[in-house]
Amino acid sequence: MEYILSASALTKSYRGFRALDDFNMHIPKGAIYGIVGKNGAGKTTLIRLICGLQEPSGGEYTLYGVKNSNGKICRARRRVGAVVETPSIYMEMNASDNLREQYHVLGMPSFEGIPELLQLVGLSDVGRKKVKHFSLGMKQRLGIAIALAGDPDFLILDEPANGLDPQGIVEIRELILKLNRERQITVLISSHILDELSRLATHYGFIDRGHMVKEISAAELEQASRKCVRVTVTNPQSALPVFDGMALEYSAVSENEIDIFSAVNISELVLALSQASCQVQSIHEREESLESYFIDLIGGGAHE
Repeated sequence: MEYILSASALTKSYRGFRALDDFNMHIPKGAIYGIVGKNGAGKTTLIRLICGLQEPSGGEYTLYGVKNSNGKICRARRRVGAVVETPSIYMEMNASDNLREQYHVLGMPSFEGIPELLQLVGLSDVGRKKVKHFSLGMKQRLGIAIALAGDPDFLILDEPANGLDPQGIVEIRELILKLNRERQITVLISSHILDELSRLATHYGFIDRGHMVKEISAAELEQASRKCVRVTVTNPQSALPVFDGMALEYSAVSENEIDIFSAVNISELVLALSQASCQVQSIHEREESLESYFIDLIGGGAHE
């Protein structure tokens, strides 16, 4: 598998505190990679390292096959666009002038790509309106347009939906999906809105206290989080032969709880268990969400 970004034993320390500690990561080409973690887990630190805003204290990362210690890493970073924490925009300028400034910074030979960029992010009709009068969602989309000015094939977004209203969240989601599917841009997203992230991501990295706890694809997560019927019984030793006799696919999750993954007639199941001297204490459908998977894996608390 080809990776746009990989990290090996990456470390970042601040006065003895390790924001990243022996951190490993693999972002496949073409992925929408969602990084999930609590406040202070190290997500923003990681992004700042990748973008060259800070240097690691140890370990290494590789971007497009170029190690961060290689002098060619600056050239590799030219293929990266990023919106870190808040969009870097000039409030007294309009959208077109903001993009012109970015084109100057990048040394772009002409401004002819600006109208297409504005159309891509849904800002083609804002005219000369100053950015300070934009909604938060419009500012975020302009920030993404600026990140796209150098025609990158890897886009890094730090909390792109933070503070947006529902319509703004949908607009950002549709834009990210469009960039990924139509322009084949690989995307790294840090977001605490896990329900929204689950609508986008093809891969996930779960980070806690500077460590990568688990990397998993969306397909693998769906398999691990599939729908089931959870049954709580009084006598599991009597229940299991009943499940086997009914050819049910099941898994014991605790001393008295069993998840059934097959289609099952509840009335028939309860009757069969009763005849086997096993009473049903509770029964309910269950589908694990990204948030519940994260909590089971790492633990509860606030998200960054």
